[in-house]
Amino acid sequence: MQEILDQLRRLKAQRNAVILAHNYQRAEVQDAADFVGDSLELSRKAAQAKADVILFCGVHFMAETAAILSPEKIVLIPDENAGCPMANMVTVRELRRRKQEHPDAVVVCYVNSSAAVKAESDVCCTSANAVNVVRSIPAGREIIFIPDCSLGSYVSRTLDRPMILWPGFCPTHHRILAEEIKRLKAAHPAALVVVHPECTDDVVDLADHVASTTGILNCCRESDAREFIVGTEIGLLHRLQKESPGKTFHMLTALADCPNMKLNTLEKMVWALEDMAPRVTVDPAIAAKARLAIDKMLAVPR
Repeated sequence: MQEILDQLRRLKAQRNAVILAHNYQRAEVQDAADFVGDSLELSRKAAQAKADVILFCGVHFMAETAAILSPEKIVLIPDENAGCPMANMVTVRELRRRKQEHPDAVVVCYVNSSAAVKAESDVCCTSANAVNVVRSIPAGREIIFIPDCSLGSYVSRTLDRPMILWPGFCPTHHRILAEEIKRLKAAHPAALVVVHPECTDDVVDLADHVASTTGILNCCRESDAREFIVGTEIGLLHRLQKESPGKTFHMLTALADCPNMKLNTLEKMVWALEDMAPRVTVDPAIAAKARLAIDKMLAVPR
């Protein structure tokens, strides 16, 4: 592994590249990155990056967002097959049809979506700022929330605000079951239950704290609790253990493993910088419209 890391370090310097990695990436990919974070954090890092090349270790929609925010930079992804099932659950044609049915509605688009879908939306959000994004929309305005019905339901219930929810979801987070929380809580009664809002309502209802991956990390680091039951993709465990080494974490299920996130490897990172491919680009017309929605997202506090 050291030889691969040395190659990666040399190529990064040669290409003047910055490596961004999502919290769900493999442990060794996270450790090799310059910045690790959630979608919102990495979106901001992409916008601020001074490098000529961004190597984005995540899934395709994240690299697209980086390309939109940094059109003058080359954006690479280690494996072009690293897609997002949730993002595939909404199409431009379907969204346009729904907008025709609700012509006065504000379309709030979870960042887990394609650039083309973002371009048809009014404002983007992430799991970290979805509540604040919806809160910023004037009362009385109808809202179409796409594509995650679970995150949308969490926001709707938190704010007591009805929304039109798209029937999309994260297959990985929907493998986390309420029965597992009850079983682990019985075995570890002192443990704090923290889950991601992409989980189903019955899982969220059993949680002590609901937050994005960064919010989960902060909660576990700052809490006086010493033991946690964690409901999100298992890649977060690596960073949880690094940032809170004296605490104990029980992941709710080993099945909460996103295979698309794990497609990126150290070898593929080296190959990407060697070949300067696969490159992620966005049609300029789509990028211009999508950026309006993304910029509105970035302007809203977490």
